[in-house]
Amino acid sequence: MEPKRAAIYIRVSTDAQREEGYSIDAQKEALTAYCISKQISQYEYYIDGGFTGSNLNRPEMQRMIDDAVNGRLSHVIVYKLDRLSRSQKDTLYLIEDVLNPHQVAFVSLNESMDTGTPMGRLMLGILSAFAQLERENIRERTRMGMRERVRAGYWMGGGKIPFGYDYDESQGILVPNADAKRVREMYRLYLEGYSPQNIADMMGLKYDRLVIQILKRKTNIGVIVYQGEEYQGRHEPLVSREVYEETMLAMEERSGKNLHSEVNLLTGLVYCGRCGAKMRYQKWGKKGHKLVCYSRQGSKPYLIRDPDCTQEYVWADEVEAAVTEDLFRFSAEKTLESGAETEKGVLELLKGQLAHAEKKLKRLYSLYSEGEDDALLEIVREQRRETDAIRDKLTLEQNRRAISNKRKKTLRQMKSLKEIWHAMTPMEQRMIVDQLIERVIVTGQTIQIQYKF
Repeated sequence: MEPKRAAIYIRVSTDAQREEGYSIDAQKEALTAYCISKQISQYEYYIDGGFTGSNLNRPEMQRMIDDAVNGRLSHVIVYKLDRLSRSQKDTLYLIEDVLNPHQVAFVSLNESMDTGTPMGRLMLGILSAFAQLERENIRERTRMGMRERVRAGYWMGGGKIPFGYDYDESQGILVPNADAKRVREMYRLYLEGYSPQNIADMMGLKYDRLVIQILKRKTNIGVIVYQGEEYQGRHEPLVSREVYEETMLAMEERSGKNLHSEVNLLTGLVYCGRCGAKMRYQKWGKKGHKLVCYSRQGSKPYLIRDPDCTQEYVWADEVEAAVTEDLFRFSAEKTLESGAETEKGVLELLKGQLAHAEKKLKRLYSLYSEGEDDALLEIVREQRRETDAIRDKLTLEQNRRAISNKRKKTLRQMKSLKEIWHAMTPMEQRMIVDQLIERVIVTGQTIQIQYKF
């Protein structure tokens, strides 16, 4: 094997440095004398003349790294640390990731550092600690800057751009692209009762969960979510907040129901009045379907409430006919309720309070960034708590209003329900039933309907 040698690394970037005693000859003389004093007979010069120390893009530096990695070096010796690099990050990279893993000792004459000795390793540890502190400070400053950027409504930049948008780097905001129309269509289809998988198939997406992720994304209503907090973005919303909230409400309601691909009017709504178990549709020859109590079948043991349940099977079409007849009667009795203006007033008041609180918080952040003051930091935290409390109240009011709006929309649809029922698709009929009926209880041949309001 080729014997290992010491690398004497020399760098001079300017004429001024030569005049200050860092000339190539001056460094070479001092470093050669060190090797002789330490009885290091095998050494080679790596000299970068006229190169900055701010990066590692130097020919002799790269040759030295290659020799170290390939096991040709025993030492790397420099006159001063900044001859190796003026960047702490690069210095630590060279020592920790290049030299140490390949058993190459590092020596700096001016700092009396020799990583082959305990004192040298201690000094390296101190240097690493300072470098880590600087990295954390940079990270914190970057995080503060990013928070302020998002607070001002600009996109974070980088990362994954939400489906339906492109990132306009010149403006710093998201802009709708050709897929924006598809996003709006997803919301429409979901509210019409189509399943996420149906929507994925229609939109050419591979998985149904992608549809769910897109629908849940608050970017679509002009909001940016950063580190768990929401900020009003400058980008154009793809759908209104009302549509988004109605979709989230429908998603929550559907999560507890199993809507089969075959659209049966009362799937998931029928319960046995004798034992309390659910009842399901079961194909009954060519005559149609019967509703069967799960307690009388062993296919799903966890749904059994009473193994000795005596509830007989009933024809599904007879139950459906009774339910729709009662639905027409129920719809004829209901009228629209007032109070929209009051709701709107409360909502606008909370929005105004939130805007004022966020503006105040932004000013406090700006003051804190100019001079870190512990007393001011406590005021910032208190204002953040106040802002979060207003935001929570606004969210509750928006959810309440979404429920109210959905109810009013349903009531409007009910006005002429009997006249338009037979013109509706099975999916549309199912959606109306799902909006109005909590459950249908079948006891023997008796039917009881529980409405949501």
